[in-house]
Amino acid sequence: METLTLALGDRGYPIHIGEHALRQLPAELARLEARGAVAVCTDANVARIHGESVLESVRSAGVTPVLCVMPAGEEAKQLARIEEFCGMFLEAGLDRSSVVVALGGGVPGDVAGFAAASFMRGIRFVQIPTTIVAQVDSSVGGKTGVNHALGKNTIGAFHQPSAVIIDLTFLKTLPDRELRAGLAEVIKHGVIADAALFEYLECHVEPILAKDLDALMLPVRRSCEIKAAVVAEDEKEHGLRAILNYGHTFGHGIEAVTRYGVFLHGEAVALGMEAAASLARQLGLLDEEAAARQRACLESYGLPVRWPELPVDETLAAMKHDKKARAGTLKFIVADRIGHVVHRTDIPEEQARAALLAVR
Repeated sequence: METLTLALGDRGYPIHIGEHALRQLPAELARLEARGAVAVCTDANVARIHGESVLESVRSAGVTPVLCVMPAGEEAKQLARIEEFCGMFLEAGLDRSSVVVALGGGVPGDVAGFAAASFMRGIRFVQIPTTIVAQVDSSVGGKTGVNHALGKNTIGAFHQPSAVIIDLTFLKTLPDRELRAGLAEVIKHGVIADAALFEYLECHVEPILAKDLDALMLPVRRSCEIKAAVVAEDEKEHGLRAILNYGHTFGHGIEAVTRYGVFLHGEAVALGMEAAASLARQLGLLDEEAAARQRACLESYGLPVRWPELPVDETLAAMKHDKKARAGTLKFIVADRIGHVVHRTDIPEEQARAALLAVR
């Protein structure tokens, strides 16, 4: 097991990565001086597969676990879940000194984190991500929240976890589609910050898709290193952290117009990355060879790069409601080469439309 540290002063925390890293949970609960009840928040699917092992791990720390279960799927990521979880916390006797364990993919992680941020005006929580997208992205950095019909993650808070425990063995039970979708975020990290990581992904498609944990360790660890470094410098996305949104402005628009029911998050991000590459080509920033490499890499992992039914005007309208927009002006992160991106805030709507048409 390896341990990284997200350096945020007294709000910093360890990120434990490796096979059987769940064994670290009792020690983390002891470090946090957890007492009484600990809420384990997850969704119905994860509860069925991993719930008992995590509950037993909590019990071994000498505290009482309380299982809080929400429906599975992005459609369940609603404000009503926060009220439900907070009600469960009150019934279980949690107070300001209590700890929440967020177990699962990005949806239960975001919801449980926002519930922890809201309950008693903020209590501590530990992230235990079980999917690739959560392990390399959403569990690190303190973004929590829920969706609104007009925009993804538009209701939420920055609330850093007290620890992140990334157990690679959870990936063995991950459905293949979920694995592929999560890998879009790893490919994104290569495009925005690390050409060597991108090349590694190009060269290790078969073992990664076969869930070879040795092959997965490097991309998971490196993704966490990249995100931790960015968050340490720009916790609340005033500047540098925006680079992590590569592909997300387009992708969130696509998720919103489909009511989060057609594509998994990573699949929408893959389409958004293809649109962002098209925009970069229009701007003369990215050469065709680099754009083709990104497209080929996404396709090699079974990710979508075309959607013939894409509703362009509706997606553009949804993008204007995205939390990254300012006064209706869209902000884009675009690549100028593999391993480096730039901010652009001066993009006419017609160029954004053309980028979406290229995906369609």
